[in-house]
Amino acid sequence: MLTSFLNKLGRIIDLVLAVALAVMVVLVFGNVVLRYGFNSGITTSEELSRWLFVWLTFLGAIVAMKDGAHLGTDALLSRLPKRGKQVLYVLSHVLMLYVCVLLFQGGAQLVRLNQGATSAVMEISLVWFYAPGLLLAVLGALVLINNLWRLWLGHVSETELIGVRESEEEPRDRPAVLK
Repeated sequence: MLTSFLNKLGRIIDLVLAVALAVMVVLVFGNVVLRYGFNSGITTSEELSRWLFVWLTFLGAIVAMKDGAHLGTDALLSRLPKRGKQVLYVLSHVLMLYVCVLLFQGGAQLVRLNQGATSAVMEISLVWFYAPGLLLAVLGALVLINNLWRLWLGHVSETELIGVRESEEEPRDRPAVLK
């Protein structure tokens, strides 16, 4: 149930990310053309692009966490037996849940402090600038809890326990290591 909700939410976030990135490209490119070509510009372009970048970063972190796409190292983990991998999986998830709690507390403080403040150019409440941190804390915690629940039910494979993916920049077919 939670897994299907997170998968649907991930698809929605992917769409929001694509739209935000497209808007950022249009705003920044349009502003560059206007400044160099016509000696003018869009005043809200820089601030809106900055805000969209913040949202893009935090929403992207949610999707990466859900997909297990963050980079890591498996030098120690791959050598452990399955039980050791499970213990470290739980430990790492508990630590990340703690970070989500800290992120939520800090984000909530920033939201409270900036409730009456607005941005300089767009005059939008700064609450919207700090909201993605709260969203990451809540949705990241849901992803982590779902992962722990899947582990408890035995639905996490041993390769998922390691959780390391090859970099996209590396070639898929690596030559054999020379001795």
